[in-house]
Amino acid sequence: MSKTPVHSTPDTDPGKVELHARNVSFDLADVPLHWIPDHPVASNMVTVLNLLLPEGERWFVQAFNEALPMVKDDELAADMRGFVGQEAMHAEAHDKAVEEWLEKRGIDTKPYHDQMEWIFRKVLAPKEDGTPEERQKHLVERLWLIAAIEHYTAILGDFVLNCRWAENGADPNMADLFTWHGAEEVEHRSVAHDAAADFEDGYLRRGRAMSLAFPVLALLVVRGFRFIMKQDTSVHYGLAGKWFQYFRGAHAGVLPTIRSVILPTFTYFKPGFKPSDIGDTAQAVAYLATSPGARRAA
Repeated sequence: MSKTPVHSTPDTDPGKVELHARNVSFDLADVPLHWIPDHPVASNMVTVLNLLLPEGERWFVQAFNEALPMVKDDELAADMRGFVGQEAMHAEAHDKAVEEWLEKRGIDTKPYHDQMEWIFRKVLAPKEDGTPEERQKHLVERLWLIAAIEHYTAILGDFVLNCRWAENGADPNMADLFTWHGAEEVEHRSVAHDAAADFEDGYLRRGRAMSLAFPVLALLVVRGFRFIMKQDTSVHYGLAGKWFQYFRGAHAGVLPTIRSVILPTFTYFKPGFKPSDIGDTAQAVAYLATSPGARRAA
């Protein structure tokens, strides 16, 4: 099991944090494909994020840049610019992981990458026709979808900050890549929600976004996992074996439990919900100050 998540207290909460992109450099040259020893399924499942995230994060950046000229609140606009910088750096870091590491381990990533491009550049592209009001309505729908997705990235960020990769001998460079990213997701977890609410809030919009975000994310992760497993000729698990290995990884604290991902979905609709209820800013900032990848590039 993962360690008990940490949450801010009045004594530890650092208060408002100025968001900014951090230069990073991760040395993945010697990282094995199964970077969590004795956990090939868990390794490949987490590795899917290297394939899934870059196009999604570029889509976040595009939507926020479209929205920024319409934001009147200077503090929110500054947070959004910090968010944009961080998400752009996330996309770049995971692109490098694909190009410099995953493809050199014999995984042909182009088919899956092409699918991600089609989803985020075509299906979810900005609306170019219609009236200005229709185009803004479409933008608001995208902002709420981003807020729903960021709910899950904050949950996963909280997981990686408290998981047991190190105790299970995970490669420290790959673990650092994902933990740096997860820490920044916790750090900026409120921004997408605040940006969407600044345009138009409501349970209907939240519900519509969440009803799309959860099944689509689950589908893309499962599809990416099957894509990698099909090319990973060193493992030969059937469906039951893969499920067994998943539960084994969750029990060891190297994968999140299904419960830890699904139950927080419902907190999204709780009266008074705040994204800051997830994770601990102090813990995230403390990791970012010591991340080897961030210190290497500083």
